[in-house]
Amino acid sequence: MVKKLIGRKLKASRLKRDKTIQELAEMSQVSSNMISRIERGLTIPSVEILMKLAGALGLSLSYFVEEAEKGNTIVFTKANQGEPVFFFEDKHKISSLTQGLRDPGFSVFVDVLEAHCDSGEGGMVHTGEEFAMVLDGNLKFVIDGVDYHLEQGDSISFKAALPHSWQNINEGQTKVLWVVSPPPNV
Repeated sequence: MVKKLIGRKLKASRLKRDKTIQELAEMSQVSSNMISRIERGLTIPSVEILMKLAGALGLSLSYFVEEAEKGNTIVFTKANQGEPVFFFEDKHKISSLTQGLRDPGFSVFVDVLEAHCDSGEGGMVHTGEEFAMVLDGNLKFVIDGVDYHLEQGDSISFKAALPHSWQNINEGQTKVLWVVSPPPNV
């Protein structure tokens, strides 16, 4: 749990500052490979490495340690203030609404998709369940070979073991609320 929490905090802090892993590596003198391993929750950094990363990001060491020690039992997120957790080529931005929740059984995200953005080639398959609700725009889902067209206010729930993919079919942005269980490692 500590590895994942430190990794999530590091990634969120880096993305909030619009830095790539390579840029953070140069700023902190910590290898990009090590930063990647920390962010993915594969290793716990030494105090020395964590101090270098915190310094490069303008944070205190306690910022990472306090969160790793306790986590939160309540997470309150103001409108449009979710913790950024993923960006892809300015077409796909995911923000977490549950970041920092102690031992979560689910994760909630708001996903802003630019026109025609999609989930990529082939269908995704993983464990757990997903729920998606279109807050604004239009989204096409293909789940187990069946097409579903979601408009504002529409939602869909499904077992994530079924092959699935999605595409923004709106000419502008589409905003989606996702609930995923179990929570993914982001």
